[in-house]
Amino acid sequence: QVQLVESGGGSVETGGSLRLSCAASGSGFSRFCMGWFRQAPGKEREAITYIDTNGSPNYADDVKGRFAISRDNAKNVLYLQMNSLRPEDTAMYYCAKKKFCFLVPWTTLSNYADWGQGTQVTVSS
Repeated sequence: QVQLVESGGGSVETGGSLRLSCAASGSGFSRFCMGWFRQAPGKEREAITYIDTNGSPNYADDVKGRFAISRDNAKNVLYLQMNSLRPEDTAMYYCAKKKFCFLVPWTTLSNYADWGQGTQVTVSS
């Protein structure tokens, strides 16, 4: 089991930027396919972006062009760079490890395990 710890959340104004980090414990991080998710109050958790072991990303439509996922395998850290933030981006953000990289689609939450505790992002108008 991998322990994941998110950090970097905070409060920003509309149009601002934040970079979230997800630190993974143990070894083998370079072999993990990873995702970022968010859950707004009263809404279901949703997948927003995913990265495979080759560093190839996928994005949900509403973050495409604004958010960027990346990974540093030497540091065992997953990142989420968030630009042009909007009030509707306000949510708790989570990272998670995919159970198996071959599971599809990447947006299905049940394909992931080892969730972090989340970090809050609040965007004010």
